[in-house]
Amino acid sequence: MSHRNAAAHRRREAIKPHWLGKTLAGGVAGLGLSIALLGLFAWLGPDGIQPGDKVQVVMWLVPAVWMGIFSLSYLFRSGWHAWAWLGGANLLAYSALLTLQHTGGML
Repeated sequence: MSHRNAAAHRRREAIKPHWLGKTLAGGVAGLGLSIALLGLFAWLGPDGIQPGDKVQVVMWLVPAVWMGIFSLSYLFRSGWHAWAWLGGANLLAYSALLTLQHTGGML
C-alpha cells in the first residue's frame, strides 16, 4: 500500500461506525444533557424559574434539543468518545443546575 493510499485509509477511519455505542450515547446521555441544558435555560433566563409559560416552552424544547444532540453523537470518532464527551457534559451541566438550585438561582 502506497503512502497516499495509507493516508486516505486513515482519513476514512477517523469516524468509526460504532452505531450501537453512538446511538445509546446519543439516546441516554443526550436526553440527560438536553434536560440539564434546558433546566439551566429555565433558571438563568429572564425572570428566573417563576414565569409559568417558560416552563411549558422548556418542556416542548426538550425533544428538539435532544434530537440535535442525538444526531451530533454520530460525529464522534467512536462510541467511547461519544459516551466520554456527553457524559462529561452531563456532569458539568447537572453540577451547574444543582448549584443554581441550591443557591436560589444566584451564581
